[in-house]
Order: sequence, then C-alpha cells, then structure tokens
Amino acid sequence: MANETKKTTAKKAATTTKKSAPATKKTTAAKAAVKPAAKTTTKTAAAKKATATVATPKLNNAVYATGKRKDSVARVYLMPGRGNIVINERPMAEYFRRPVLQMILNQPFTVTKREGAYDAFVMVMGGGLSGQAGAVKHGISKALEKSEPDLRAALKAAGFLTRDSRVVERKHYGYHKARRSTQFSKR
Repeated sequence: MANETKKTTAKKAATTTKKSAPATKKTTAAKAAVKPAAKTTTKTAAAKKATATVATPKLNNAVYATGKRKDSVARVYLMPGRGNIVINERPMAEYFRRPVLQMILNQPFTVTKREGAYDAFVMVMGGGLSGQAGAVKHGISKALEKSEPDLRAALKAAGFLTRDSRVVERKHYGYHKARRSTQFSKR
C-alpha cells in the first residue's frame, strides 16, 4: 500500500511538472508577442511626428535650398517670420551652443540686413558641428537668394553662395592617414 501511494504521488508530480512547463512557455511567448507590438506603435508615432514636422514648412510656401560643407548636408526651409531658426527640431541656441557657430548662422541675414525678417526650419546631418554650421549658412544664403534675387550681389560678394569644397582627403594604402607615413628608422 505504501508502494502504491508513492507511485500515485510520483505520477501526480510528473503530471503537474508536465503541465506547468508548457504553461511557462506560453506565457513567455505571449510576452514576446506583446513587446514587438508596443515597439511598432512607438516607431509609427515617431514616424508620424517626423512627417508632420517636414510637411509644416512646405504648407507655408517656404523657399527650399540645400547647403553643403565638408561632410554635412543641410536642408533649409525659409519663410517670412520673426527670425526664429530651428535646427533638427531644436532652437539654434540649444543646437549650436558656441557663440561663434551662432554668429556663422546669422551672417547671411546681417550682410543682407534681413535680421528678424525670416524664420528658418533646418534639417542637418553628417559631419561635425563646425561643418554643419557652414552647411546651414550656405543653405540659408541660397534660400535668401531664391526668395529675393536682388540680394545675390551682396551674398556673392561675401562669398556665401560658393560651396566650400574642402573635404578630408582619403586614407592611402601603406600610410597611417592620408599622408602620414610610418616613422623612419635609421637602423
């Protein structure tokens, strides 16, 4: 009799372990199924936000121009306004914290005496902050020229319409960098 009770308790224990194991797999599978769904909703919300911000300047009949400097490319939308410059959905003073870079962005407006006359909505990518500031300046200058063609002489004389084509030279085979050779050894 004691032998029978041991067998039945062993069978019960085996059946409970068999039942509980698939249940844990189901719960982890259910959790895994829920997680990607949450991620896709955040991606779509971010995508909607990005498309909404891009579409806003186009609706206001903004003038579009592309500026380039080093490895940076800036897409500039210029529209009549109060002088607000927004770069990558952040104010200019927050994105470019150095006063020198802020001064570079305002140069086209100061040369043409149009401070506070236009709002600029800029999307810039690639390169570092200095190259990005130069790309934004180039884009603002081109957009100003498109909106008011009589400003071309002032912008051209200042050199703001010319794309500064200096880029980093590529690394060459057998060298450490573009021109940096190995250290010379006399012996």
